[in-house]
Amino acid sequence: VKPRPRPGDLIEIFRIGYEHWAIYVEDDYVVHLAPPSEEFEVGSITSVFSNRAVVKYSRLQDVLHGCSWKINNKLDGTYLPLPVDKIIQRTKNMINKIVQYSLIEGNCEHFVNDLRYGVHRSQQDLVVQEVCAPLLPHGGGEKALVLMGTPPEWSPSSALSQGGGLCLVARFLRLEADA
Repeated sequence: VKPRPRPGDLIEIFRIGYEHWAIYVEDDYVVHLAPPSEEFEVGSITSVFSNRAVVKYSRLQDVLHGCSWKINNKLDGTYLPLPVDKIIQRTKNMINKIVQYSLIEGNCEHFVNDLRYGVHRSQQDLVVQEVCAPLLPHGGGEKALVLMGTPPEWSPSSALSQGGGLCLVARFLRLEADA
């Protein structure tokens, strides 16, 4: 039996190929980042290809999409959490806002850590930066994702159907930042 989350707890959701993060608010509801339109399927790795996200207030069960989860306040030993009432106030103030999204510089883990600790940090992006930074292409308006096991005619849907995903070695796919 999983422990019941408390207001302000961070929820780590184990999706295929990545982790999604939410912050527990109350009565089995969480706040999390979601794609701004149906262009990207909620709960799919393809949602990481958007450069914007909407802050959603949703039932935890609806955010899981059948995936496992755990309470993960792993940075409590490094940073002092803000008072719970402040975490909840800041979190509720973000509901329905459109925010900038970046897999490396502003993902859902950055978002929830900022709300709980006041610190914009993601361990997912630290891994990408440390391992891949020397390999990433630089320059005008491009994002780089490192992919493994995808064919030359790669697309988000074909990669998913063939079991491809985000990895830290292999080929690069360049995406226009404003796409």
